[in-house]
Parts: sequence; structure tokens; C-alpha cells
Amino acid sequence: MPITYPQNTDEAIKNIRDILFGENVSYKFEGHSFNKNGTVNSVVVGGNLSILYSLLGSKSQLNTDGKILFLEDLDEYLYHIDRMMQALKRSGMLENLSGLMIGGMNGMNDNTIPFGKTAEEIIRDVVSEYTYPVAFNIPAGHVNDNLPLLFGEKVNFSVETNQVLIRS
Repeated sequence: MPITYPQNTDEAIKNIRDILFGENVSYKFEGHSFNKNGTVNSVVVGGNLSILYSLLGSKSQLNTDGKILFLEDLDEYLYHIDRMMQALKRSGMLENLSGLMIGGMNGMNDNTIPFGKTAEEIIRDVVSEYTYPVAFNIPAGHVNDNLPLLFGEKVNFSVETNQVLIRS
């Protein structure tokens, strides 16, 4: 997200430069208690959950079969996150993934009567039946230290108990 460039670290800006100039990047993050372990080599697709949801059933719907899906969002109501994730699941977009990366789910809103789950808990529950690797808290999306992902390119995505590795 270019809007976050002024808040990005020098490392994040270097990674943007490296990706733009075709150099390989490697990211290492702490594990998250909701992560599902596994290692895959596949193409990364995705983006903003609200946008992907709005494309369901259109000619522009994203093909996620065999790919690593990256999702992030900002300033959504929790019940919207649930609705959008259920719709992606019912459309088949979550069924044949090779992996799932969850980026920033920032500034989420709740109603007077609380939904009862965080965005991460909603996503965890929606994909609980699948066996592909899942990593939460990937620092990409609408976050200050936004690390770039190159969509449409193959990466090695490794989720372990204590760490997540993404290598191009």
C-alpha cells in the first residue's frame, strides 16, 4: 500500500525496491497460535477481502485453484468479515488452495451487540476443515510496516510452529 510508505521501515522500502528490480526476497515472521503448519511452492494471488468478495460470480473472479491466497482488509465490521469469508468458501475459492496468508486485519468494527469473534478467529473457523498451510499476521496490506508480495509469482511458503518463511 503506497499510502503506508512514510511509515515503512527501511527494510520494507528495500524489499519494495528489490521486488521492483527482480531480486529475490525472503521474509521470516513469528508464528501465530492459529497457524497451520506445512510447506508449499506456489503462485501468490489475492488482495483485499472486500474487493475479492465484490468480484464473486463475475468474469473478474479470482482463480485460486492450487494457489496461495493472500487476504487483508481494513475498517470492516466483523459480521462483514464472516459474510465475505463464508461467501468465498461457498464459491469454492477456499477449497483447492495450496496455502493461505492472512495479512493485516486492522481497524475492525463491532456492533453494539458484539459479534463474539475477532477477524482472525472468524477466518480460522471458516478454513478449519482444510489441510493446507495457513499463516496469520503476515505484515502486508494496510499496515505501517508493509512488506511487499508479488502476486502472480511463485514463492516458497513454509509455516512452522514458531515461524513463517516466505521466499521468492
